[in-house]
Amino acid sequence: MFRRIMMTALIAGALAGVFVWGVQLVTTTPLIAHAEQYEGGVVETGHDHGDTESADDGHSHGDDETWMPDGGLERHGFTLLSSVLMGVGFGFILTAVFALRGIEVDARQGVLWGLGGFAALYVAPALGLPPELPGMMGADVSERQIWWAATAVATAVSLGLIVFGGSVVMRLAGVVIMVIPHVVGAPHPAEFSEGIPAELVAQFAVSSLVTVGLFWIVLGGLVGFFFEKFENA
Repeated sequence: MFRRIMMTALIAGALAGVFVWGVQLVTTTPLIAHAEQYEGGVVETGHDHGDTESADDGHSHGDDETWMPDGGLERHGFTLLSSVLMGVGFGFILTAVFALRGIEVDARQGVLWGLGGFAALYVAPALGLPPELPGMMGADVSERQIWWAATAVATAVSLGLIVFGGSVVMRLAGVVIMVIPHVVGAPHPAEFSEGIPAELVAQFAVSSLVTVGLFWIVLGGLVGFFFEKFENA
């Protein structure tokens, strides 16, 4: 079983990571690069921002002590690495759930579990904390992390109760648990950033939703496929 878990998570996670990296290249990455120009003050909006070349390679924003990868190949390489690591990490979580539950899954069932992970780890938190572009104002990082984690856990528990609950009471409890973080409310800054066009923010939110959704569908399907394939490996 250990070998089955390792092979499934590593192969499925790596493939899903490469897939989502390729999707990001044509969806969210160009939007992030464009938003960084506003963050660095290099986009002309009818106002004088001084030296328009001050943004260097698009990653220097006045903090010389903060390291960031250079543009081009280096940046894409680090993005690919992080995407693969993310895929493998979530692949281990899905595979561990299948193993602990002692259930046999295939690609179709894996997709359903992937959609559950998408709902718990992205959709529900994004209702209070939508994806942010560089330069956007945000509340304290620790407060956002706490709310995000609480919302993800609450949504995962509620989905489990709704889907696997054996009674109406348990399903109702699941619904109540799901809405509690949203009733409490996500932390938001006292003021919001200006300068980034609303159209760019909206396009990034939609692109992120589609990209992450595709990632979880592919990851769930691959984990289900390889978990079944390596049953007797």
